[in-house]
Amino acid sequence: MLLEDVYRNADVVNSGKALTTVNEFADQIPALRPQVLMEVAQRSIRLMDLTATKIVTEEDKGAPLATAVSLLTGIPLAMARWYPYSLGCLNEQVVDISSEYFDGKLYLNGIGRDDRVVIVDDTLSTGGTIVSLVDAVRASGGEVVGVICAVEKVGSGGMGEVFEKTGILVKTIIKINVRAGGVEVID
Repeated sequence: MLLEDVYRNADVVNSGKALTTVNEFADQIPALRPQVLMEVAQRSIRLMDLTATKIVTEEDKGAPLATAVSLLTGIPLAMARWYPYSLGCLNEQVVDISSEYFDGKLYLNGIGRDDRVVIVDDTLSTGGTIVSLVDAVRASGGEVVGVICAVEKVGSGGMGEVFEKTGILVKTIIKINVRAGGVEVID
């Protein structure tokens, strides 16, 4: 499968907080091949609750995958941003975020009461982004009916963190172990 090959060949760098990968799927380095994105989107769709009325992601690394999933399913996409719109009429939810890469705030618009939401993201590492997205959806009055992350970075505690703080079990396509010498794809 292409996704596994992408991670087996990924570069490993120190992000300042942890070892992380640089690869075409999550970082578009080198440029993301449409075949990789399509494969991951289709595999994600097989894991998701198709009764969802909205898909939510964050505007950085999850955006390409969530956009492809939205296009393939016809389910509208709401994207959490790193900055506010401050229009006053959008039911904007502001939540704190602390992730492997970023500490600050997330701003989510476009989710309302009775929306059934699937959160789609590229990687589950520490769980901080997913916990913040769940909090924002719930504060908007929506219900999270599933969370799908293409890749789980094992050893970072994200799966347990998300479950402990939200009660949600994240579904993933592949699991990886990131070491200084490279990436191990775990079967």
